[in-house]
Formats: sequence, C-alpha cells, structure tokens
Amino acid sequence: MTTIDLSTPPAPPVGLLDALPRRVALTLPELRLVAEKAGGAPLPFAVSEPAGGSALDDRLGESRGSAEDTAYAHAVGALHDPETSLSRRGLMSDGVVDEGLLGALGLLATPTLALDLDITVGGVQAKAWHRQAGAAVAALATVDGIVFELAWFPTSQWPGELARVAVIPEDLSLHDSSLPPVVDLPYELADAAGEALRTGRSDLVAVLVAQHRGEVTDDQGGEFTDADVTGFLSALTTECRGRLRALVADVSGKTTTTVGVVSWILLADGWRSLRPHQADDAHRVEVRRVQPVDLGAELAPVLAEVTA
Repeated sequence: MTTIDLSTPPAPPVGLLDALPRRVALTLPELRLVAEKAGGAPLPFAVSEPAGGSALDDRLGESRGSAEDTAYAHAVGALHDPETSLSRRGLMSDGVVDEGLLGALGLLATPTLALDLDITVGGVQAKAWHRQAGAAVAALATVDGIVFELAWFPTSQWPGELARVAVIPEDLSLHDSSLPPVVDLPYELADAAGEALRTGRSDLVAVLVAQHRGEVTDDQGGEFTDADVTGFLSALTTECRGRLRALVADVSGKTTTTVGVVSWILLADGWRSLRPHQADDAHRVEVRRVQPVDLGAELAPVLAEVTA
C-alpha cells in the first residue's frame, strides 16, 4: 500500500494547475443527482428527511426541533432544479455529468482510507469527509447540510487541504491564553477538574490539584506550582471556544476499522492538541499549542497505521 506522508511539505508542482485542487460548490439536490449519475454512489453521510411536526405542536406551539426541520425543508425545497442548475454552470450537458465530478463521487464511495472531521468554532459546526485511494483524495464539506463543497486533489496536496480545514475564522478575535505552550498532566486530573468546573464546584479544583502535586510538567519536565496548575485547569474550561475531532478509519476491507482519533481544542490564543500517552503506567495528556498547518503532521502517525 502507498505510504502517505503528511508531515513534510509536498514537492513543488510541475505546473500551476497541479497545485490547485479543484473545488465545486453543490447544493444537496445537485449532490444527490451527481451521486445518482455516478452509478448510485453512496454519500459519506446520512440524509434524513424532516419528520414533520408533532401532534402536540397545534396545542403547545412548534418545538425547536420541528421548527428547524421545517426551515431546513423549506430551504432545500426553494433550491433550483439540480439538472437545470448544473447545466447552467457547465457541469452537466445532455444528461451527462462532468467527468471530474463523477470521479470525485466515485472516490468518495470506494476509498481505502476514510478521514472524518468535525469542527466547531464559535458555535458554528462544520463537517468534512476526506476519502483517499492510491494517489488521489476526494473531500466533501458542509456547514449547513444544504450547500456542500466537493474537492478532489492529489494525495501530495493533502497536508495543505487539512490545514485549510483548521483555519480559524477571521472574525474570531484571539488574545493571550493563561495556558503555556506545553502542559503535560494526568488525565484523571484534567477530567475531574473539568467536570468540577462545568458543574459549578470550582472549590474542588484546589483539592484535586493538591492530590496531584508535582505531576503537572512542561515539555522539559519542569514542575508548576499549585496556583499555576489551578489557573491552567480553569483556562482549559473557560477559554474553550471550539474543538476539532478527526477520526481515521481503514475502509479497504469488507468491514470498517477505526484506527485512531486526533483531538484539538480552541483556546483564547488558538488551537491546542490533546495528545494522550502513558508514563509509568499512568494515563496522561499533553496539551500543546499547534497551528492549522500542523494538522497533517498530527494525523501522519495515525495514517501510518493504515498504510504500513
């Protein structure tokens, strides 16, 4: 199987077009039509039709779920006929869909490696599905489930596409964080302190910190004071503004095998990776500051388990 290297920059492209992944915006009806034209290729997500209002809506008022379903159904229903809109854009002619679109949908349906990304920033959630086979990758992404971006590109360009997924929106202001660039701490402490802070029991944090005194370190093994650790734990909860979760699966066989997960959280000054590991039989987690361009390198060891 081909080795995928996401930890080093790709080789310079031969020509300009080789460096530019092709991207096409498609509405849900257009996407469904292209999938149908691609031999009934299955999409990497399930689309459930709105169930309609509850029998109690007339008496108690429309519930939030019913209102959202109704709004979604109206939005999809207001879209143009997919065959007409694809033809106007030059993506379909005489009932034949552009070969690039068909190939991308075919790759989404028959990959050897699947990468699912779930990103939430500032209350907005985005989902992306990356599918790889051989030297090619196809990616599908959406924020609202109505308009999708379909892209396809060589595997060598994958690191840049992953960095694009993790770019923080320009309208989200950043400022200094109370957390240093690297903190390594017991998972038990991080989990228990987070639960205490989320449930309004901040008084328990000092007790938890005292129980793990000397166990929170920087990347050089240096220890922090109890007051510093208390501030770090608070920052992990109060500064959190988003998250990124990447799930890698081997889909080359008859069954799907989940290989690993990469998790990031968005704090006041940007992304931090959460790297679980073991030391002296104890479960620990390293919280390290990262940039969007680091996502490929973070995923490289996980992907290596599939491609080895």
